[in-house]
Amino acid sequence: MVAKLRQVDVLVSQGQSVADAIWGIGVTEVTYYRWRKDFGGLKSD
Repeated sequence: MVAKLRQVDVLVSQGQSVADAIWGIGVTEVTYYRWRKDFGGLKSD
């Protein structure tokens, strides 16, 4: 999950919209924002 959050950050920094980046990782916006709230401060290994 944390890796997918980071992937969205990378895609957005490359110019994609947040909605397109979320779609690109294969989750819904609701799921993404729930993950962001729950796991946003964690680091991937």
